Amino acid sequence: MSVLNIDNNSRRFSFEVLPPLKGAGTEKLFADIDKLREFDPAYINITTHHSEFVYRELENGQYERQRVRRRPGTIAIAAAIQQRYGIPVQPHLICSGATIDDIEYELLDLQFLGISDLLLLRGDKAKEDNRFVPTPGGHAHTTELIKQVNSFNEGYFADGTPIKSPGKPFDYGVACYPEKHEEAPNLERDMEYLRQKQNLGAQYAVTQLFFDNKKYFDFVCKAREMGITIPIIPGIKPLAKLSQLTIVPKTFHCDIPEELAKEIVKCKTDDDAKRLGIEWTTEQCRNLYQNGVQNIHFYTVSAVDSVAEVARRLL
Repeated sequence: MSVLNIDNNSRRFSFEVLPPLKGAGTEKLFADIDKLREFDPAYINITTHHSEFVYRELENGQYERQRVRRRPGTIAIAAAIQQRYGIPVQPHLICSGATIDDIEYELLDLQFLGISDLLLLRGDKAKEDNRFVPTPGGHAHTTELIKQVNSFNEGYFADGTPIKSPGKPFDYGVACYPEKHEEAPNLERDMEYLRQKQNLGAQYAVTQLFFDNKKYFDFVCKAREMGITIPIIPGIKPLAKLSQLTIVPKTFHCDIPEELAKEIVKCKTDDDAKRLGIEWTTEQCRNLYQNGVQNIHFYTVSAVDSVAEVARRLL
């Protein structure tokens, strides 16, 4: 089932999960999904991550820089989840760290596995870079990735060679940012990029996490005024630790509403912050429902138990 076939007349959840760290196995991931599957998720979204530089100490005391991919296996994990649970999956496909050929083989693997729903992203810049640097032989922008997927859907490889046996075309969505992408000069320019993605074929958008529903509603209203008509699915994440008061805004480039910030500073422990996060997120979701939103996407990293409790309260 495609994300596009979700019944918009009934309330559904979806969840994002991380692939396991290299060598960590799937036990924790499956345990997390076991906590969430009782809520009948519409689909499970699986992130992907490019390689990064790490420094390893040598026997002589010097350090050697090596490139390591810490979370491999997004496509394999997506297939494992689909096979184990029968829940639709939506792996990320990103520009970062991948050549055009890499992406082409990922598309072929996905077709072989019967996975046809994707989230297309540029991906984050490498930690060691000041700005996003495309992989040699890769894409610099999501729009270029979309064009490659479109060509594949039309039956052509990236070099223009016809595909002898084209498979089922891919459906795909993209990301959007109610408080603008960190690299965009302003919200208007960022939304113009979203309109370009829609015009190229993006069928829906999932937002970066936010804590202020007004910013989401304002974003959707402005999008409609600009001719962006695709569904815009809100992405939500409960606060779960005291440290997230400063870490979350820095990492995800979103504001903590003053009302929430005042309550967080009153918390004495992480358990207090977790309870507050559950209460805030529950009310946030209820407000989204009251304003006509039917589908909510949850970011579960470090917050699986909180997301489960929110879902339980909403059902």
